[in-house]
Amino acid sequence: MRPPADAELRRRLVYGDESALAEAYTAYGGLVRAVAARVTHSTAAAEDVAQEVFAQLWTRPYAFDARRGTLRTWLSMLAHRRAVDWVRSEARHRKDARADDSALHAIPDAAPGPDETVVHRERFRQLHSALAELPQPQREVVHLAYFAGRTYRQAAVELGIPEGTAKTRLRTALRTLAETLADPPDPALERGA
Repeated sequence: MRPPADAELRRRLVYGDESALAEAYTAYGGLVRAVAARVTHSTAAAEDVAQEVFAQLWTRPYAFDARRGTLRTWLSMLAHRRAVDWVRSEARHRKDARADDSALHAIPDAAPGPDETVVHRERFRQLHSALAELPQPQREVVHLAYFAGRTYRQAAVELGIPEGTAKTRLRTALRTLAETLADPPDPALERGA
């Protein structure tokens, strides 16, 4: 199967197209796992690394820049970095376990709990959905301003529109996103309880 065009795939990922993630995984999943397995010498670790790499592609597709290289190269590099991190973490854990096997001196894990992780993922999914519902002109300005790091003036130049139009689209989009993503009112407060 021929890999999809990088710039088009990235654009679709930025706008939350799940089929684009599936295409990227089909095209590059084996490569990512192979790179990770070569570094970690563990099939299970390679699977974990691949999951992290594609999760990053999904949550931060704007981090990939097609002008700086291919998606294949970027995913390989990301897999290598994550695999090296895994190896270092494993070495640290083994060293810590040898140095102090007493549970009394264990340092509590500062990682978020399962509830926090679920809430974070749900909020991210809501954000992707809300972005996808914006009209295309507003999505483009939001993408450039918040995900590609452009000012509204730079976004206007890049999109070939007046600065005032870019600013209005951005302001309207942010207002819409704020309303869409606002927590629903607490029914107990509404009843005066």
